[in-house]
Amino acid sequence: MTASGRSLTGWATGPTAGLLLPVLLAGIDAFLVGKDGTWWELLLSSIAVAALLLRRRLPVLTLLLTLPGAYVEYIWIAPMTAVYSVAAHRASVRITTVCATLFALVEYFHWPIDASMFEVGRDTALNAIESTMLAAGPAALGLLARTRRELAERIVQLTEGQQRESRLLAERVLGSERARLAREMHDVVSHQVSLISIQAGALQVSTADPVAKDTARTIRELSVRTLEELRQMVGVLRAAGARRDEPLAPQPRLADLPRLIEGSGLPVSTSLTPGGRDWPEAVERAAYRTVQEALTNIRKHAPGAEVSVRLAARGTRLLVEVRNGPPPLGAASALPDHLPGGGHGLVGLRERAQLLGGSLTADPAPDGGFTVRAVLPATGE
Repeated sequence: MTASGRSLTGWATGPTAGLLLPVLLAGIDAFLVGKDGTWWELLLSSIAVAALLLRRRLPVLTLLLTLPGAYVEYIWIAPMTAVYSVAAHRASVRITTVCATLFALVEYFHWPIDASMFEVGRDTALNAIESTMLAAGPAALGLLARTRRELAERIVQLTEGQQRESRLLAERVLGSERARLAREMHDVVSHQVSLISIQAGALQVSTADPVAKDTARTIRELSVRTLEELRQMVGVLRAAGARRDEPLAPQPRLADLPRLIEGSGLPVSTSLTPGGRDWPEAVERAAYRTVQEALTNIRKHAPGAEVSVRLAARGTRLLVEVRNGPPPLGAASALPDHLPGGGHGLVGLRERAQLLGGSLTADPAPDGGFTVRAVLPATGE
């Protein structure tokens, strides 16, 4: 089909055709009925036809404009279309009934009025039935169309409501599953970390080796800190949508970095100059987590390597850099086994930095070491 053919098809089935087609049919009807009538009869019929252009916005006025033409001429399509429009576009059934009754009376007491209209007989009854059907038919069809449209809108609303309820149910189920997983994670991980803390405490008390005593103390402190953070994270997961009776503990900030570095057990050189300004809490927390994850990776993959932690302000951005050299010869092989890791730490830090409008890179160094560098803007809330 050509483009012109498609355009004609679209016009024939579009809203313009729905508006003009009844006007065209009413015009043909008025012409055939009143072609031998007087000029004023043709004028009233023409007004009735032209008034149909207003039937969607002003259906009652349209009907009133068609009644004079229907009174002096036997035109049907224009007033019947107007009655249909009143029923289809007006919410009041009473108005529809009044308009249909007016058309039925005009159709029955047609001009010129004859005495036979008031006689009781078969012809009078047939004329009354005909007038009533001409008015009631379009009114019934209009009410049916309006009811169908309202039902369609109601179905759409019900469908949207069901979709919202399904989403809410899914979120509720997800929240319940999250709480269950949080409980399981807390039970399993806290048990294992508690055992580590207990064993480290026992070793700290029983050993006479100063190095072993310091190592046991560090392990115990890290275990306690891990249990505290685990408790807070589990509390966040379990508190989704629920009321908490106790506030969450403060999240780590830049002021907590010296203690983190000291407790890492690594030979770290530091340069912490955040610029003497108050950084947003989200930025400070992201910086802390970046240093924490980098030190954890160094302990797992390069124990004994020299480490430098640098924190510096660059205008409105905070630079966080953790650099480590290659591990000493034999240090990696001295570990009995490798600590487990999911490989998601740096990915999560990179996503956190991007959410704040910053960036994070993790690249190997030419000397065999590794560098983690994060740039965090001061506007990251």
